[in-house]
Amino acid sequence: MHAPRFIIADEPTGNLDPATAWEIMQLFLRINARGATVVMATHNREIVDLLRRRVVAIDAGQIARDDRSGRYHDDFAKSEVRAQ
Repeated sequence: MHAPRFIIADEPTGNLDPATAWEIMQLFLRINARGATVVMATHNREIVDLLRRRVVAIDAGQIARDDRSGRYHDDFAKSEVRAQ
């Protein structure tokens, strides 16, 4: 699996120190730059702010919002946040 086309990451920086978390995010950015899609579930707003291209809020198993504008909205904090 040297060139994945699609990666799903569930809280990939959970319980990591900030330096290691940043290294993981840099890895995802490099993978994405090579053409792979990276889907990530996270509660970390800083990660969302830095890496978002599309943010989907999930509420009770349904898509509550699908934002491709590149702007983070405070009402996302009330839902599960996924950054892609």
